[in-house]
Amino acid sequence: MTTGQIAYTIPGTYSFVCPIGITSVSVLCIGGGGQGGNSSALDSPGGGGGGLGYKNNIPVTAGQYYTVVVGEGGAVLKQRGENGVDGLDSYFISKDTVVGFGGKGGQTGGNAGAGGTYFGDGGGNGGAGGAANSLQGGGGGAGGYSGNGGDGLSSASGSSGAGTGGAGGGGYKAGGGGVGVLGIGTTGAASSSGNIGKGGSGGADSTIKSETVSYINNAGVATETTFMLARGIGGAYGGGGGSCVLYGDGADGAVRIIWPGDSRAFHSTNTGDVGIGT
Repeated sequence: MTTGQIAYTIPGTYSFVCPIGITSVSVLCIGGGGQGGNSSALDSPGGGGGGLGYKNNIPVTAGQYYTVVVGEGGAVLKQRGENGVDGLDSYFISKDTVVGFGGKGGQTGGNAGAGGTYFGDGGGNGGAGGAANSLQGGGGGAGGYSGNGGDGLSSASGSSGAGTGGAGGGGYKAGGGGVGVLGIGTTGAASSSGNIGKGGSGGADSTIKSETVSYINNAGVATETTFMLARGIGGAYGGGGGSCVLYGDGADGAVRIIWPGDSRAFHSTNTGDVGIGT
C-alpha cells in the first residue's frame, strides 16, 4: 500500500486523484485570514484568523477525482473608510465533509473581524481581530489543532491572546500568526503591543510591511506618503490581517491530504511528510 501526502497552499480549486490501493485519506483544511479594517480615523479593527478543521479516515476510491478548494486571504487594497475583505473557505469534497472557514474582515464601524469556524473531527476557530477602541487592532491568529487561535490585541498596552495548538494573535496594529500543516506542535505565544503575531504548530509569524502609497485623505485630496507599520500581514497559513494606516492582508489558507487514512491521522498520528513508497 502506498504512503504519501500532498499539500495545496495556493488559493484555487483543484482535483485530487486518489492513488491506487488507497481506500481512505485524512485531510486538514485551514481557511483564509480576514483583512484588517481601515477608517478615516484610528478606530480600525483587525481581521479574524482562519478556522482549522481536520477529518480522518474519509472513504475514497482509487482513481477517482475529488474537489479541493483553498481559500484566499482577504487582500484587496481599498480606499480608507471601507470594510476589510473576508477570508475564503478551504475544504475537501464539500463543506459537509471537512472545512476551515475564512476569518471575517475588520469593519470600519469598529467591529472586529470574527475568527473562522470549522467542521470536521477536530480543530479550532480562528482568533478574533482586535477591536478598535479608538486605536488599531491586531489580527487574530489562525485556529489550532486542539483549540482556538489567539485574539488580536485591542489596545496599545497589554498582550494579545495565545493560541491553543495554533497561532497567537497580533499585537496592536500587527497581523495574527499562522498555523502549519504538518500536525500539532508548539502553541503560538501571545504578543505585546506593536509586535507581530506568533505562528503555531510550525506556522509563520506575521510580518509588518512599510510602503509608499497613494490614498484619498479626509479632505478628498489625493496624497502620497510612506507609512511605517503600514500593513500588518497575517502569517501563513490563515493569519488575520492587522489594522493600521492601510489594510493589513489576511494570509491564504491551505489544504493537506495524507494517506492511507487508516494509519495516519490528524492531529498527531504519523502526520509528518514521508516518502511515497510501498
